[in-house]
Amino acid sequence: MKKKPHPSIASTTAKMKVKKRIGLVAHDYRKRDLIDWIDYNRVTLSQHELFGTGTTGGLIQEKVGLDVHRFMSGPLGGDLQLGAAIADNKLDILIFFWDPLQAQPHDVDVKALIRICVVYNIPLACNRSSADFLISSLLLTQPYERYVVDYGKRLRELKTEE
Repeated sequence: MKKKPHPSIASTTAKMKVKKRIGLVAHDYRKRDLIDWIDYNRVTLSQHELFGTGTTGGLIQEKVGLDVHRFMSGPLGGDLQLGAAIADNKLDILIFFWDPLQAQPHDVDVKALIRICVVYNIPLACNRSSADFLISSLLLTQPYERYVVDYGKRLRELKTEE
């Protein structure tokens, strides 16, 4: 019998299939790095379903030849579309090569995307090293149940304890 997650850890679980749905996005000065990483990991990534913001997704298709479901460009709402896909349990992993040295006009959207990954307990890689660890994990090639915390329930419980 499978042990249920402790309520302080999770309210539910979300199932990831063997074929993962992977979001790919990079800021302008990191796009070349992401394309290089994707090209290096082309065989592994081709076994999964890929999603990306408009510009990044287009570059992946053009430079690497992998199919990518494309959202809008990041500053035009693509970051928000990726976040919505995470909230709707339509993405399993996010690889986001963000630029920590360049101010972004849509910085609020970027922070919201990173935040939503944490809220929904989505594996997130923000640089090549973390992306290498994620893609080489044995969990990438098997079903996985991730814990999902119901933060609304947590907040209600905290209010009743006061």
